[in-house]
Amino acid sequence: MARSKTTTSRSRKKTPPPVTWDEKVINKFMPYRVEMAGILVFLLAIVTILALLGFTNSSWLGWWTSLLNQTFGWGAIALCLMAAAAGIHISLRKIDRPYEIRPAQVIGLELILLTAMALSHQVSGVGLIDAYEGKGGGLVGWALSEPPIDFLGPILTGILYLVLFLWGIMLLFGLRWHVVQHTLDTVSRKLGNWSTRIAPSESPPLRSSLSPPIAESPAPSPDPVVVVSESPPVPRSRSRQLPSTEILERGTAIGVNEREVAENKETIETALADFGIPAEVTQIRRGPAVTQYGVLPGYIERTGPDGEIRMHKVRIGQIASLRRDLALALAAPRLRIQAPVPGRGVVGVEVPNEKVYLVRLRDIVESEQFAKIKAPLTMAVGRDVSGTPVAVDLGKLPHLLIAGTTGSGKSVCINSFVSCLVFNNTPEQLRLIMIDPKKVEFMRFNGLPHLIGNVEVEADRAVGVLRWLTAEMDRRYELFSKVGARNLNGYNRRAGKQGDDGEPLPFIAVFIDELADLMHTYPGDVERTLCRLAQMARATGIHLVVATQRPSTDVITGLIKANFPARLSFAVASGMDSRVILDTVGAEHLLGKGDMLYLSPDASGPARIQGVFVSDKEIEQLVSYWQTMRPDFEPGDPPWETLVAKYALLNETDTLLEAAIELAQKNDAISASYLQRRLRLGYPRAARLMEHLYEMGLVEDPKTGGKTRKTLTDEDDDPLDRMLSER
Repeated sequence: MARSKTTTSRSRKKTPPPVTWDEKVINKFMPYRVEMAGILVFLLAIVTILALLGFTNSSWLGWWTSLLNQTFGWGAIALCLMAAAAGIHISLRKIDRPYEIRPAQVIGLELILLTAMALSHQVSGVGLIDAYEGKGGGLVGWALSEPPIDFLGPILTGILYLVLFLWGIMLLFGLRWHVVQHTLDTVSRKLGNWSTRIAPSESPPLRSSLSPPIAESPAPSPDPVVVVSESPPVPRSRSRQLPSTEILERGTAIGVNEREVAENKETIETALADFGIPAEVTQIRRGPAVTQYGVLPGYIERTGPDGEIRMHKVRIGQIASLRRDLALALAAPRLRIQAPVPGRGVVGVEVPNEKVYLVRLRDIVESEQFAKIKAPLTMAVGRDVSGTPVAVDLGKLPHLLIAGTTGSGKSVCINSFVSCLVFNNTPEQLRLIMIDPKKVEFMRFNGLPHLIGNVEVEADRAVGVLRWLTAEMDRRYELFSKVGARNLNGYNRRAGKQGDDGEPLPFIAVFIDELADLMHTYPGDVERTLCRLAQMARATGIHLVVATQRPSTDVITGLIKANFPARLSFAVASGMDSRVILDTVGAEHLLGKGDMLYLSPDASGPARIQGVFVSDKEIEQLVSYWQTMRPDFEPGDPPWETLVAKYALLNETDTLLEAAIELAQKNDAISASYLQRRLRLGYPRAARLMEHLYEMGLVEDPKTGGKTRKTLTDEDDDPLDRMLSER
């Protein structure tokens, strides 16, 4: 009975009505309703444009075109073109568009249209009645122009709308203010050069009054005086992961004091003439701290053995020997003579400027010279005597040795190197290790995600860091041998193709601010580890930057000097110190405060450079940026902590304890005499080692007569790690 009721209730259910053809059409086109709307907008805009241009005279479009013409004037056509473009953009929303429209571009296009309508109304001078007829910018142009004109006047209103019009163009094309400024500077410089070329010369070219008196002299005519100035920085796009150049401060352009240059030029020529040396200043290179005057030696009349007068060239040694006399004549605190200047054919007399210009990191990073290197470890060094930016690749040096007295700029230079590397590399690409025995120079970098651990300030821990670096170097070489790679770049390329088995390794840059303190405390360990790293660590991506304030032979030993081909010297106390660091004199004549001599591995002589200055504010902004980008970063224990504790334990007990443990693991029984023979020790020290082994539980109880003891350990045990874990 119940089954029949159920069957009856099922039969009473109503079947859904069939789908009609119009519902099928609607359901089919419903997913494309937005595209259809875009097509309708496009067609309406095209028909409206044709009506506005008079190609169609349909009555039903008359009121619509008259309304647009009266409201926007000539801007109605531009508005319809924008609507047609918007319709095409909407109808293509489901396909990959070959372009990208930003909101700023839409705002810029609207700003251009509105300001152009206002400016056209102001220029045409039409009134309200003419605006009703669609002249000028229509009613919108009249409404945008007349109130500001009544309040500000026509001139200020025109300037206001012109600025807004240019702003709209910048938004539309994505231009920045510094790009526009650079373009204007370039155009101004080219126009100035063009006007200089086409302008007639008002005076004959400058000739030296100290030229040889004989007309048929073989002396070449001097070149005109050239003042080399710096080029404006060129902005470039950067990765979004890296900080913007806006967090760095821009430096001021190097000015040229014509009066100072002319006086120094005349003084140099006069002083040389007073000593009977005819010469002429033919080149002037202006830098941020010094100006190099290129002196071309002249000719001297001498009577030959046959009684004839001949012209002899002045030796450059005669000019170089007058350094103190030239310094006296110029009233210069320090003067340096470069004889000769490589590749220029003159003797360089470097005179300090009256005003020293700071060299900022941003100016070097945005320069052409920095961009040409295209290496992750590019460092900004500074500007040379002509104001040209100088940058080097730490990966090609591959290590750098820095020397200079206190206050000469060593720590500032290292801070600029670290800031430049951090500015251009992520923590995944570069890791830093910093050793600062002075405890004050590198502390601002604590908390930086690039830093492994914290800045090390203790000498004993610094030795542990260097030992860990040698172990890390050996570990990387083992990884290279497994994949058949020669260097770090080759390993990273192959590691990226091997999936999870091989992880890319970062570069490691090691900065040591004071080598003298480490060499005096641990001379053997520091020299041995530094030389081994300098000889072998280049291929593994480990690079050293070492600084010292006393470049003496007991600090910069022959082994260290031989393994650091790239050297950089600030002001030193004597010529002997300059020879130790640069193999030549000259660093004792530097000015200090960033004035340096840089000796490149492939250069024949040192180049004078004014170093980069990075303020504390810029360093704090860099560290804050990376801390913001890595909010989950927390500095943990450094990987060398266990190694440092291990060597601290060995120093407390005996440095040969580890070797004695290895002997106990390899032999079933040992004795004090056995340790004497194998470790070449005296009996008292060997007996103390046996006592340490007994205290560690590695040998059995002592027996009388100095007999052998049975060992209680094997090669798989690690007693030192067990003791460290118990501590």
